[in-house]
Amino acid sequence: MPIYESLSSDKLSVVLDIGAAYTKFGFTGEFSPRSIIKSEVICSKTKQLRKIWDFKSEEDLYDLLVDFIHIIFFKHALLSPKDKPIIIVESLLCPTAFRETLAKVLFHHYEMSMMFILPSHLVCLASLAIDTAMVVDVGYKEAVVIPVCYSFPVVKAWQALPIGGEAIHNNLRTLLNSNNTGIQDLPESTIENIKVRCCFVTKRFRAEQLGSAKPEIAACPDVKYPIGGAEHITVAGKVRERAFEVLYEEDNDHLCLSTMILDALLQVDQDLRQKLMDNIVLIGGSVMVPGFKARLKEELELQLKNNRYSNLNIKTVAFHSLPCKENYAGFLGGALYGATELLHMKSLTRETYFKENHLPDWVNFRDNVQCA
Repeated sequence: MPIYESLSSDKLSVVLDIGAAYTKFGFTGEFSPRSIIKSEVICSKTKQLRKIWDFKSEEDLYDLLVDFIHIIFFKHALLSPKDKPIIIVESLLCPTAFRETLAKVLFHHYEMSMMFILPSHLVCLASLAIDTAMVVDVGYKEAVVIPVCYSFPVVKAWQALPIGGEAIHNNLRTLLNSNNTGIQDLPESTIENIKVRCCFVTKRFRAEQLGSAKPEIAACPDVKYPIGGAEHITVAGKVRERAFEVLYEEDNDHLCLSTMILDALLQVDQDLRQKLMDNIVLIGGSVMVPGFKARLKEELELQLKNNRYSNLNIKTVAFHSLPCKENYAGFLGGALYGATELLHMKSLTRETYFKENHLPDWVNFRDNVQCA
């Protein structure tokens, strides 16, 4: 859709996916976001750059969101938010304080006409035209696994661990510090760039060998990464291959990314288990690294041989290939849903919000009493 056509349309609806690290936004019916920006803003009070999700209180979050939404609409979307509908794509585990504050900002401060909230684990399946899948979201703060069966997220089976992009960055920084000197103060952006440009997920036997005291195999070649002018740091091959191992190493409770998926599977009816494992959907920026799917499949097949999961009777494991990049799969689903009649049928209008002063939430018994 051309920019001039979108800006002149009266039926324009903005799709917004506020992630912990990056925010994706664009318009309904489009196949990709208009922009992907960092979820951070310069605080109007302290004049410091702050991340949206690192708020101290609801009042602090309100001020941050007011400035952040202003940047989105008036710098990137180039339209007034007043009396416009908006589609919000969020995780099912999104904190209530964040949801309520966002609604207050959109309805009270910017006077938007309606708000359509969609769960990212469900709408990411829209571009695949499937209704049953094991959705694995590896974001910045955490990894979340939620099975979706016939278009209904099985919330009781959800699994979450703090092994997202942030954990990978911390592990990479530790590995770099152990192999180099004088690089303890590398900024987060540099660590992320090294992760994206230099690192990959290696095979299990190579990771085990490289993690031993006396490895019997050679690591991949080292990389000289420039950090300013003629200066550079050496990213060792061992570091490049082991940066993502934090996702697959079991913690003290014997939990990791592969066990999360299988633990979620145990909470689902046995007749659906094989179908879910044949329809694994990976979303989130961290899953885009080379070798991620192959290693995860290897880990799952190995875990299935464990006595802990012997009663699952899973014969095959298969992954979907999304028609888009995994980091904006939720946005694409929101853009597709927003282009349908559901936008006007299921949206929360400003008048309803002011009348009830309440944002519907699946964790609230008030909103689920009719389904009980």
